[in-house]
Amino acid sequence: MSIDNLKKKIERYQPYNEQEEGDKQLILEYMNDFDNILTRDNKYTHFTASSFIVNKERTKMMVIHHNQFKAYTIPGGHADGESDLLGTAIREAKEETGIENIVPVDNDIFSLEVFAIHGHMKNGKWVSSHTHLNLLYIFEADETEKIRIQEDENSDVKWVNIDNVAELHIGDWTRKYYINKAIDKLKEQYID
Repeated sequence: MSIDNLKKKIERYQPYNEQEEGDKQLILEYMNDFDNILTRDNKYTHFTASSFIVNKERTKMMVIHHNQFKAYTIPGGHADGESDLLGTAIREAKEETGIENIVPVDNDIFSLEVFAIHGHMKNGKWVSSHTHLNLLYIFEADETEKIRIQEDENSDVKWVNIDNVAELHIGDWTRKYYINKAIDKLKEQYID
């Protein structure tokens, strides 16, 4: 997939709410303003992809305890030059959870958001504050499949009932908002 195809997918995406309307426009503006938006060479903003992994019954979701954020979140990572963000989401989910059999519930974008990443140390180097242009995809996996942590990224991987996510330490308000938005959208679109 080319960057032009990615842009067309984002243009076609129907925002779920006001936050997504604004973030969609911002993403498209950044795509017009920057030519290196798929890589971390862009110190201001770049693409990431995340995986909202649910079980077949849509009652549980997979979370990881992220080492950097020191909180639970969903699997995801940087595009690192790849314009196929669905592929990025699959790759990151497999790396961070150990799950091999992950199936898209839908090949289209499930959610999108722009969020701030505060300055932090990574691999002994300072990474200045910047934004992530995140595309979230929804996947299904078998909750009995063996999972494993990826020690350099996370310290826990587990399935949690979607109605109990609020009991986890998710971290800042922004992550809680995006995860709750995904759960609300799941309930509206995929649960009878």
